[in-house]
Amino acid sequence: MAAKLHLSLAAVTVSWLALAASAAAAGFYEKFDVVGASDHVRVVSDDGKSQQVALTLDRSSGSGFTSKDTYLFGEFSVQMKLVGGNSAGTVTSFYLSSGEGDGHDEIDIEFMGNLSGDPYVMNTNVWANGDGKKEHQFYLWFNPAADFHTYKIIWNPQNIIFQVDDVPVRTFKKYDDLAYPQSKPMRLHATLWDGSYWATRHGDVKIDWSGAPFVVSYRGYSANACVNNNPAGGWSSSWCPEGTSGWIHRELDGAELGTVAWAERNYMSYNYCADGWRFPQGFPAECYRK
Repeated sequence: MAAKLHLSLAAVTVSWLALAASAAAAGFYEKFDVVGASDHVRVVSDDGKSQQVALTLDRSSGSGFTSKDTYLFGEFSVQMKLVGGNSAGTVTSFYLSSGEGDGHDEIDIEFMGNLSGDPYVMNTNVWANGDGKKEHQFYLWFNPAADFHTYKIIWNPQNIIFQVDDVPVRTFKKYDDLAYPQSKPMRLHATLWDGSYWATRHGDVKIDWSGAPFVVSYRGYSANACVNNNPAGGWSSSWCPEGTSGWIHRELDGAELGTVAWAERNYMSYNYCADGWRFPQGFPAECYRK
């Protein structure tokens, strides 16, 4: 009798866990569409307050998810645990984009995989009206595959701020006479894909598929952002949620600009404003401004 009761309780537990996982997945699919092979995206119940999503990359497909809503300005945050070991050739991303057209806007955080023992490279970039090539790249000061770390994009009418574990590492300012992403609503994207042709040592090191499947985990996603599902764009404060005042006018103060300088001095591996080979006719105009 005890054995039967034990089995019955086990069956109930398994059923409850299945229902909980199903409910978590249902909440995820209300907010996001899947990119790539659907069986490469796995929704995991976290602590009942947030969700954890695992993306997989193998020879057959990469994977990702995209927000159903589009946004015009916001504070976007997620915790990520990257591919461990030999992740060369893989690219993990958390970014905003208005689409694929020639005049698209985009704000990127990308992690370019490494050979075992080498540091990960975090690439940040901004596209405005199809004009990109504004990369700042950093070696992280921790192992991003050992545990979860928080990555944040703050996008408002004054500037774009990139943060790692609440440490500002870059700010991209708006200038009235230069292109800036301010009129095209953007979707949030998270992806894991094969970037062998460029990601590691400029494409010299390809993916070692013997290590597949490669898995990256996302959790604690948050978007305190102004929802704008009008393709024509435009902005109104009425589209923004409570708490908008915490980021809509945010700019870095002196101490925070000091942390940006610290990150540039100690961990920056590439700055487009110092790449004379790439810009033989002169650097982009924002490179000459403070």
